[in-house]
Amino acid sequence: MFRKKNVGLLSWGSTFLILVVAVCAARADTVTLNYSLPWPATHGNTLVAAEWAKEVEKRTNGAVKIHTFPSGTLTPLDQTYDGVVKGICDIGLSVVSYVKGRFPLSEVIDLPLGYTSGLQATRLANAYFAKFKPKEFDDVKMLYMHAHGPGVLITKKPVNKLEDLKGMKIRCTGTSLRVVSALGGVPVAMPQTETYDAVQKGVVDGLLSPIETLQGWKFAEVAKYTTENFSTTYTLLFFTAMNKKKWDSLPKDVQETIEKINAEWIEKSGKAWEQIDKSGKEFALSKGVTFIALSKEEEERWAKAVQPVLQDYVKMTESKGLPGGEALIFCQEWLKKNP
Repeated sequence: MFRKKNVGLLSWGSTFLILVVAVCAARADTVTLNYSLPWPATHGNTLVAAEWAKEVEKRTNGAVKIHTFPSGTLTPLDQTYDGVVKGICDIGLSVVSYVKGRFPLSEVIDLPLGYTSGLQATRLANAYFAKFKPKEFDDVKMLYMHAHGPGVLITKKPVNKLEDLKGMKIRCTGTSLRVVSALGGVPVAMPQTETYDAVQKGVVDGLLSPIETLQGWKFAEVAKYTTENFSTTYTLLFFTAMNKKKWDSLPKDVQETIEKINAEWIEKSGKAWEQIDKSGKEFALSKGVTFIALSKEEEERWAKAVQPVLQDYVKMTESKGLPGGEALIFCQEWLKKNP
């Protein structure tokens, strides 16, 4: 009996040891990645990005685990791309216009092309990247891109026509600085975090921004008019990129799984922008904001006014040996086919 007990204990011990070794091996094989995000933890797009991270862990059977760092706590927004390149963060979400001049060809997406939704803008962004494969992103592994909904004019007093905008101080950033100038306004560059107080105190008369900010940044409380200038609406190009060495270190089957998830999250991200724009408009209406639709004739006047912005983009890119003219035509034709 003593021998039988010993054999049993040895057998149980061997099984336990095998399980421990298996668990340790599984943990050793797990790749842990850090993901830098610009928005607060509660922002709609932060939640979508966090869902992507969870989906990667789930569908790679735990081979990849991703920790998200919201509110720019890991890398500031304007330093995220370099942070990814240098490995400060393994994955980062940032904006093309926050590193002006770094991604000249891709600035085509930010132009006032007349976007109708965040989903449309997101689909175009990824179609553009697939076609042109811009070398300006060669330092990273691009996972996917997305873009916010149409950037409209949000003001303290109504703007029904171009003449109403003349001389008004409008907060803007990146390419939209040139858009405001072309439309006759006075561009004022400032961080989004300072804009609420600036509008409230009259430092600026309004801003160019997506509709979702009426709720997300509470601009509906201080600016009671939104002009739906859809012939000249712009967007901002966001990208989610990964450190190249980290990507190359992943097994082929894991890479393929992540690529499939990326394709799904293009749609999820675009729909998220669409949804928060819808919520933003509902919130704004509840706060008494008036939405102003321009006449067809007025829309054409606005579109004509921003043509120099498009021409400047073509000149700038082609002076650098980049196919800016081709990229612009591609985007314009794509939007016509995909309203």
